[in-house]
Amino acid sequence: MMKNFNWKNPTMLLLAAFIWGSAFVAQSVGMDYVEPITFNCARSIVGGVVLIPCIYLLGKLKSPEEREAAQMDQKTLLIGGISCGVILFLASNAQQIGIQYTSVGKAGFITALYIVIVPILGIFLKRRCGWKIWLSVLIALVGFYLLCMIGGFSLERGDIWLLLCAFLFSFHILVIDHFSPLVDGVKMSCIQFFTCGILSGIVMFLAETPNMANILAAWGPVLYAGVLSSGVAYTLQIVGQKNYNPTVATLLLSLESVFSVLTGWAVLHQKLSARELWGCVLIFIAVILAQLPDKKEN
Repeated sequence: MMKNFNWKNPTMLLLAAFIWGSAFVAQSVGMDYVEPITFNCARSIVGGVVLIPCIYLLGKLKSPEEREAAQMDQKTLLIGGISCGVILFLASNAQQIGIQYTSVGKAGFITALYIVIVPILGIFLKRRCGWKIWLSVLIALVGFYLLCMIGGFSLERGDIWLLLCAFLFSFHILVIDHFSPLVDGVKMSCIQFFTCGILSGIVMFLAETPNMANILAAWGPVLYAGVLSSGVAYTLQIVGQKNYNPTVATLLLSLESVFSVLTGWAVLHQKLSARELWGCVLIFIAVILAQLPDKKEN
């Protein structure tokens, strides 16, 4: 039974979640130098630039037939890349705005609500999930509450932005689910970043006061977030979601929050409470349950 287990997709999505979780420190430090949209602009442009030589090298390895087929998909590729880039621009900046008005833990919990939103939206798209996936989502939701929420829950100004962010990231996952089987994932990721970077740049000049000296001073966090968190991780997400259940993908990607907590414990020596540990355990159980193959009759 394990011979048919698909390990490539979950491994890539798991690695993307780990990179995002470990990049929290870089993103936090970057905010000490530049404003949020400026940071998003810089990291997105870096992410797109990093993928250009990758596209060139991968293109050299393709057969003439594969190159010809790729040329036929240019319109779909452009639509997919721009669509993903527009949604990523809206989602990432909505998250940055929301974080300014609420706690990090609350922001993490509300953003993680996409693990519920994606399967609900999937019902309308005729992509229904079995009981095992819904149980996994429920367990993960309880885990996120224990991990992120300290104290009571009340809806405030920043929470509206974060709810919008959760919906937008849900659409981002579903758009990737639609386009990733049809086009080259690395090329679509590259177009996505340049789209997000250009749109962020326009808003940056309208709403913020970018300073080149400050951007250069933040070169470390920008490169880390641009190369790894953007260029590598989002590309892993696009390639990893190819022909893969989007709800299961959201559970794997949601491990970003767990990895951020564990990274803070391992690198920054931040203490973990029993409540947070139970939250991590429940989320891991949910992910493992979602990965278990369904029983098939002989």
